[in-house]
Amino acid sequence: MRKLALNDEILLQIEKPARYIGNEVNSVIKDADKVDIRFCMCFPDVYEIGMSHLGIQILYDMFNQKENVWCERVYSPWPDMDKILRDRQIPLFALESQDPVRDFDFLGITIQYEMCYTNILQILDLSGIPLRAVNRTWEDPVVIGGGPCAYNPEPIAPFFDLFYIGEGETVYFDLLDLYREARAGQWSRRDFLIRAGQIPGLYAPSLYETTYHEDGTIASFRPAEDGLPAVIEKQAVEDMSDTYYPEKPVIPFIKATQDRVVLEIQRGCIRGCRFCQAGMLYRPLRERNLDFLKDKALKMLDSTGHEEISLSSLSSSDYSRLPELVNFLIDECDRRGVNISLPSLRIDAFSLEVMEKIQDIRKSSLTFAPEAGSQRLRDVINKGLTEEVILDGAGKAFAGGWNRVKLYFMLGLPTETEEDQKAIAWLAEKIAERYYDIPKEQRKGKCQIVVSTSFFVPKPSTPFQWAPMCRKEEFLDRAAVVRREIHGQLNQKSIKYNWHEADVSVLEGIFARGDRRMADVIQYAYEHGAIFDAWSEYYDQARWDASFAACGVDPDFYVCRTRADDEIFPWDFIDAGVTREFLLREWKRAGQEKVTENCRHTCSGCGAKKYKGGVCYEGQSEVC
Repeated sequence: MRKLALNDEILLQIEKPARYIGNEVNSVIKDADKVDIRFCMCFPDVYEIGMSHLGIQILYDMFNQKENVWCERVYSPWPDMDKILRDRQIPLFALESQDPVRDFDFLGITIQYEMCYTNILQILDLSGIPLRAVNRTWEDPVVIGGGPCAYNPEPIAPFFDLFYIGEGETVYFDLLDLYREARAGQWSRRDFLIRAGQIPGLYAPSLYETTYHEDGTIASFRPAEDGLPAVIEKQAVEDMSDTYYPEKPVIPFIKATQDRVVLEIQRGCIRGCRFCQAGMLYRPLRERNLDFLKDKALKMLDSTGHEEISLSSLSSSDYSRLPELVNFLIDECDRRGVNISLPSLRIDAFSLEVMEKIQDIRKSSLTFAPEAGSQRLRDVINKGLTEEVILDGAGKAFAGGWNRVKLYFMLGLPTETEEDQKAIAWLAEKIAERYYDIPKEQRKGKCQIVVSTSFFVPKPSTPFQWAPMCRKEEFLDRAAVVRREIHGQLNQKSIKYNWHEADVSVLEGIFARGDRRMADVIQYAYEHGAIFDAWSEYYDQARWDASFAACGVDPDFYVCRTRADDEIFPWDFIDAGVTREFLLREWKRAGQEKVTENCRHTCSGCGAKKYKGGVCYEGQSEVC
C-alpha cells in the first residue's frame, strides 16, 4: 500500500504541488516487498529542471527493466517545500512510493553543474543522511555520484561513498550484484567500498589520500588500500544502438524546461573545441543507427503525446544520416502535428534544404554559437569557423525564411584582447547587414539578433584546464566593451545584448578546478543558508565570501593563476578517455593560434581510440 508523506493541507501551502505527488504517466510502481534493491535517482535541482534530464530517464528505464530492482526519483524541494519539511520534520521522500530516501539502498545523484553542490547537501540533510560519508553506516543508503562534474569529484568527495566515472549504461549492475553479496555476507561498509572501488569506473574517495606542497598545489594522490587502482578509467558505451533507451519516458504533470520527446542521435563530438568539456569527455563520437532512432522516435511519440521532438547531440549536423532521419520525421511529424527541434547545428553545415522542409512545421529563432567574434580567437579555441562560413550560413537561414537569430559567445577566453571583444559586435552587425541585403519585399519583417555572452570557465579534461580565469571585475569590464560597441553599430536596434552573471561564473570556475579543501567551504555555505545557487534570486555572493574566509581558503588560488605544465591536478587520477599529453599539446597549439582538424578529417591522437565503436574505428588513422 502506498504511503503518503503529504496531505491536502500541506499541498495547499506550496507553489507547485505537482512537483511532489508522483504518479505521472509512465512512472513505475512496484511492490517494495518483491524487490531486493531500491535505488533512488536524484537530480539536485527543482523538479522541472530534473525532469528534462535525459540521463536520468535512461537510467530510470534501465534499472526498472530488472524485476528485482525498483528505481524511483527525487528532486530538490523548492524553498517553500524545504521549509515545510524542516518545520514538520518530514523526511525527504521519493516520488513513486513516498517512502523516505534514507530507507533506500542507493541514492544516485546526477551532478550536471557545479552550482548545484549546496543542493546535494540539501538532499542529504532533508533525508536524514549524514553529510559526510565517513559518518554513515548500513542504516544509510550508499550515496553515489555521476555526471560531468564527477570528472573532478574532489570538491564534493567527502560527501559521497562512490562516484561513477563514465556513462551509466555500463557497469551499474555489477555494483548492484556486489551490494547484494555484501549485505548477504554481512560485510562491513568499508569492505564493500574497497571491493566496489575495484569495479572499473568506480571511485571510492574515502580510500584515497592527497598530500600538498607548501604552495598549495598537490604533491601526491594515491589509494590508501591495496588492490585499488591508481587511475580510474572512464566507462563508455561502445554500441549506441544496442543499449538502453526509454520508450516510455515519464511525463511530468507540469511543464518541464524541455517539454518534448528527446531523441539522442549520437554521443560524443568530432570537433575538438578547446573550451568544451563535453566534447572531450564523451569522445569518441558514436552514432545510433537510423533504424534504432526511427523505432524509438515513434514509440516515444506514441507513449507520451508530446507535441515536439528534439534531436539531441553535441553537434547534430555531424550525424551522418541526418537528412534521412529528418525526412522520416518530417513525414511522421507533419501527420501527427508534431514540431521538430534541431539544436546544436553548426552554422557551416546547416542545410538549406532541411530548413525549408521544417520551417512550415516549426517557426522560432535559430541558435548559432560562433563563441568568439574574431577569426584569431576562433582559431585559438579551435572553433573551426571562418567569418565567410558564418555569414554564408546566416544568409542561408535568412533565405530560408528566418529573421530571428541567437548568437552565443564567450568572454574571457585565453589570449583575448579588446579587439576580440569588439569583434563580437562587428560580427553581429555583419549578420544583420546580410539580412538587410535581402530585397525588402522578400524579408519576414525586422531582423532580430540576440547576442549572449557567457564568461569563460576553464574545465577539467580540456586543453584549457591550464588557463587562468578572469575575476568578476575583469569579466564585467569586457561585457561593457561589447555593450558599447553594439550601441555604436548601424543596426544596433536589431541587436539585443545579454550577459551572464560574473560572480556565479567565477564560483563555478573555483569549484570546477577545486580540490577537497572546497568541501569545507561548500558545507559552511550550506549551513549558513546557501541553496539553489544556480538561481539568481537565491545566489548570495556575500555568503560565499564569508565561507571562504571562515575556512581559510583563498579563492584566487583556484582562479587567477596559469597552471604549470607538470602541475598535478585534483582530477589527474581519472582517465577521461583523452590523454594529458594530447590536452597539453592542444593547449600549446592554442597559444600558437593553430587549428586542429576534426576527427573525420584526421586523427589528432587524443587517446580515445581504445573505445571501440567511434569514428576512430572507421579507418581514419592509426595515430591514436
